[in-house]
Amino acid sequence: MKNIRILLFAMLVCSVQLGFGQVKSGNEKETYEKPYHPEADARKDIDALVVKAQKEDKTIIIQAGGNWCIWCLRFNTYIHETPEIKELLDKNVLYYHLNYSQENKNEAVFQKYAPEGSKLGYPFFIVLNKNGQVLNVHDSGSLEAGKGYDKEKVLTFFRKSISQ
Repeated sequence: MKNIRILLFAMLVCSVQLGFGQVKSGNEKETYEKPYHPEADARKDIDALVVKAQKEDKTIIIQAGGNWCIWCLRFNTYIHETPEIKELLDKNVLYYHLNYSQENKNEAVFQKYAPEGSKLGYPFFIVLNKNGQVLNVHDSGSLEAGKGYDKEKVLTFFRKSISQ
């Protein structure tokens, strides 16, 4: 009887821990800013960024994804909360979140800038020079570390993108 009580107690503890884990991960998306805007006219926004990039001599980095994508939201938060990355981007880059979702797939924009990009998974990045020419399309998986991102890999990617 004592062994059964111990077994039941252990099962209860495990189920409570699993339950809390599920609640936490289920709500994780709610803790992040939602940087993607399905209602935006991405073509018009990117055209305006090209004009601005020419004036400011900056690189454009487009983060493709959606508010439905936990990795997209994690990356956005990561780059804004990591001071060295934020500073590098603020000085050298115009950054844009290109929405892909049920509401707006932005098919024409994806076709123009990264027709094969979706094969990389989300988020992925489209690097444009100041004239709007695609320099690189890059996955985000190679920048990951555990359930987050590796600072040196992210910095290396951004520095390489800026210097192209």
